[in-house]
Amino acid sequence: MATAALYTPEVLGLATGLAAYAWDDDLPLKADARSKSCGSTIALALGLDGQGRIDRIALRSQACAIGQAAAAIFAGAAMGRDARAIAAADDAIAAWLAGEGDLPDWPGLAAIAAARDYPGRHGAIRLAWQAARQLLPTD
Repeated sequence: MATAALYTPEVLGLATGLAAYAWDDDLPLKADARSKSCGSTIALALGLDGQGRIDRIALRSQACAIGQAAAAIFAGAAMGRDARAIAAADDAIAAWLAGEGDLPDWPGLAAIAAARDYPGRHGAIRLAWQAARQLLPTD
């Protein structure tokens, strides 16, 4: 019964929304991330503008609907963000998933908020942010 509340029509719609971010081999920055908890994977490719902000995104995901929805949520709000913004969001999401604080300020995260109660999904939720951090180091 609880699982049904996790996979809402909104979550499933987000998961199918990844088609809007089709893989593009021409994007210059590429990284892969894998969840140790569930084995979900993501491939992320980015293009940056002259100020180091994301201006193009491509994704390939092998994840549950929550992981796919999280990737779509990432992609939907990542444009125009730089390395510091991505790192801050990932840190806030990690803290929130650990039970610290409120839902982070990243558009769309409310759609997967129920997944906080499913620790096995936490790794899949963070995949896109973790892959982006590989591509956009802050130091």
